[in-house]
Amino acid sequence: MSTATYTVVGMTCGHCVASVTEEVGQVAGVEDVQVDLASGSLTVRSSADQVDAGAVKTAVEEAGYELAQPVTLPMAQEGTSGGCGCGCS
Repeated sequence: MSTATYTVVGMTCGHCVASVTEEVGQVAGVEDVQVDLASGSLTVRSSADQVDAGAVKTAVEEAGYELAQPVTLPMAQEGTSGGCGCGCS
């Protein structure tokens, strides 16, 4: 399982968030999509070892927006202490 966070350029309203969420949610292997309008962030959780950034980019473009470079964030494994992924416990 992997998680990647991206910046989406051009979103201005709740409809934008819904469009991006719907398109990215259809990408193969994507299990969860979180879009934050205020920060312009898109967080994608995938069942694969790595999120397919090319497929996410295509989905965002299909929704009518632009994707900036991804920032991959590690996730804590279930049953471990911590949880934010930075190793701070």
